Amino acid sequence: MPLMFKDRRAHAYTRHLMETEARMSREAWERSTDASDLVRGEVMSLRTTILGQMTEIRELHAVDRRRQTVTALQAQVTALQGQQGLAGGPTQPELPEEAGRGS
Repeated sequence: MPLMFKDRRAHAYTRHLMETEARMSREAWERSTDASDLVRGEVMSLRTTILGQMTEIRELHAVDRRRQTVTALQAQVTALQGQQGLAGGPTQPELPEEAGRGS
């Protein structure tokens, strides 16, 4: 009988180890699933942020191109005005005398 008692104790201990391992495995799976869900949410949030930033960057590029165009046009106008000044011509067209007289 003493061997049977030892077998029962060994069996109970083995069962306890298996149940503990199964419980710990379930808990680890739950934590893993929770972490995965959390990471998925973070990734979705970051994607949304990045898409918003990409839109803003495109808008800023468009504004910068317009600014560069305006700057280039202003430089051309300034150069043309300088050329008119060097030629001795008027910087603004003058009205003919007849148009300037009141009727």
